[in-house]
Amino acid sequence: MELDRAYERMTAVAVAALHEREPARLWPLVADALAGLCGGEAVVHKLGDWTENEGGFGITPGAAAAPLDRLDEADLRLFRAGYPFARRYAAGSDRTPVSARRAAGRRWPESRTARLLGAVLDVDHVLGVPLPGSTTPITGCLVYRSGTDFSDDHLVMAERAQPLLAAVERQRQLLEEWRRSLGPGAAPDRRAADCALTPRETTVLLLLAEALTADTIGRRLGISVRTVHKHVENVYRKLGTRDRVGTVLRAQRLGLIPAPLPAAPGPGPSRRHGPPRN
Repeated sequence: MELDRAYERMTAVAVAALHEREPARLWPLVADALAGLCGGEAVVHKLGDWTENEGGFGITPGAAAAPLDRLDEADLRLFRAGYPFARRYAAGSDRTPVSARRAAGRRWPESRTARLLGAVLDVDHVLGVPLPGSTTPITGCLVYRSGTDFSDDHLVMAERAQPLLAAVERQRQLLEEWRRSLGPGAAPDRRAADCALTPRETTVLLLLAEALTADTIGRRLGISVRTVHKHVENVYRKLGTRDRVGTVLRAQRLGLIPAPLPAAPGPGPSRRHGPPRN
């Protein structure tokens, strides 16, 4: 029952995150709930390339990030390498959550990574929760705890949370792409708020502009076709339109989505050289 309540809280937090207008706030919101769901004390979410030499990450709670800021370059490379998860998940398509102790066996406690985490974060165990469907790079979360290893129940809860995490990441990516496409001075969040569009309705609008079907939009966002249609109806109502084409044009006029670039001028009429013929 306690785990079920934790999952309900995780679901509620994920739904709330989908209504957050600031993309950078989505993962901190969800990561904190994921720690509680999986019996962890801190969570690292890694969204970009995760290699020894590059790749950003965020850590929740924020206080846990302080020791990482003091790592030298060699230890930072070791932390980024994500032993034993990066190699495990890159080797195949299985994205089932697993703890480092179960993945590496007896080698885990004596590994350089385990010793580093004990010294820096005072934790003994790590749970890898990759995003389902992630290929290259493998992205997702690492959940940390001290004491005993993660239990079977914790692994089950982590697997149940994976679709929620994937939905949040897709939302973040779309909102980031939306901001980049309109430029830093476009104030897209304010314009969407002026039209009473929620962040979720905004992402549906963006995908409508790509001429995607409701079924494709549902797959992209991890929602049902029925939910897509509900969002589309809300967008039509709030923008005062009746169909896809009219909605896209209206959104372009309002500066909610980029207007198409003007077509390049074609070649002009050929000119004759020399005197005209009679």
